[in-house]
Amino acid sequence: MNVQLQPAQVNGAGHLTIGGVDTLKLAEQYGTPLMVYDVNQIVNQVENFKRVFEERGVDYVVSYASKAFAIKAIYQLLKPLGAHVHADVVSAGEMYTALSAGFPAERLTFHGNNKSYQELSMAVEHHLGTIVIDNFHEIELLDEVLNEQNATTDVMLRITPGIAAHTHQYTATGQVDSKFGFDLDSGQADKALQEVLTNPRMKMRGVHVHIGSQIFELNGFQLAARKLMGVIAHWANDYGYQAEIINVGGGFGIRYVSADHPLKPEEFVAAIIDTVKEEAQQLGLKLPAIWIEPGRSIVGPAGYTLYTVGSRKDIPNLRSYVSVDGGMGDNIRPALYQAEYETVLANDPQAPVAEHVRLAGKYCESGDILAQYAALPKTKPGDVLAMLDTGAYGYTMASNYNRNPRPAVVFVKDGQSQLVVKRETVEDLARLDQSYRLG
Repeated sequence: MNVQLQPAQVNGAGHLTIGGVDTLKLAEQYGTPLMVYDVNQIVNQVENFKRVFEERGVDYVVSYASKAFAIKAIYQLLKPLGAHVHADVVSAGEMYTALSAGFPAERLTFHGNNKSYQELSMAVEHHLGTIVIDNFHEIELLDEVLNEQNATTDVMLRITPGIAAHTHQYTATGQVDSKFGFDLDSGQADKALQEVLTNPRMKMRGVHVHIGSQIFELNGFQLAARKLMGVIAHWANDYGYQAEIINVGGGFGIRYVSADHPLKPEEFVAAIIDTVKEEAQQLGLKLPAIWIEPGRSIVGPAGYTLYTVGSRKDIPNLRSYVSVDGGMGDNIRPALYQAEYETVLANDPQAPVAEHVRLAGKYCESGDILAQYAALPKTKPGDVLAMLDTGAYGYTMASNYNRNPRPAVVFVKDGQSQLVVKRETVEDLARLDQSYRLG
């Protein structure tokens, strides 16, 4: 098989384990569909990022991109990893979740291309560490909020560097034609800088860029780092402003299927640091702090989805469909991005491939296909399947389509498991509905 599993992931009974826990026991205890996260794998990846920065002796922040997976437990897991571990949020909901989990407000960064007055008010009221300004309208809104609260805040400017990363068109964000950030070539970024520098309530900390997601090549990040260093050199020469921080975003690709050959996430970071150091020396600049915003690379490989097999449809001389008890409601990425995943039989993950089937979800959509060409052993109703590397943008993009409850989420560590998000019930689905009274 092409599926990559560590020997430790298969126990004496031949079953797939996650964090030392038998997946069949997890399915029996918590039901399916079930999202399962290996806690040690998450922590180890964050520590790997930290180690690269510390070995190279640069000031840094590893800011977890909440949109990849935002629940209270993830913030509680990240909080004790140190002052250099932050998180970025993109909505009042993510902000509230992080704050209610006890994550320090000063270690939160607020992103978004259309932040509302209410969201900015919430961010300022709770003293979030940094607000990344995305457009001129936001400068005006934030100024109103700061004056109303008689407050100040640290800010960065997001720019679009004109770099088109090799990724899906929906996840590319660094090109000029993007809804995000201030354009460089038109002078928007310079104008924004001047507006912020003349505002006594805004403390300009630095510049931010994000070129896209699920990127496999170093070149885009190196170009982005050079572009950012050129921007801050220009700002220093023309406006007398010395940026303290460059934030190069995230987007480090991970392996989903055998055709994917990404670098280790920390290799991207090493290349970014080396590029920034080289540019700083050539431009005669003080080395700024370097911030990164990984999300997928932290939680993606640590997450698994367990499904139970139900019906099967065999179409002679065409294909077979194997249906499971989840689908696009817990993982929209295959339908939205044509994303691919690998799947194994939980009770025998090393079983030889017997057939290639179309792995279908239970939702009332022809496009609800989790895998177009899943390589599996023979399966039967009641079997548990484990889809690998589903930790990013699965639960966080989940929906109640067809009035299906969202799955439960479990964290596992060293042979123990803990429920961190309860499975929704059908009663939960109607909880906010109001009775019709217009007659």
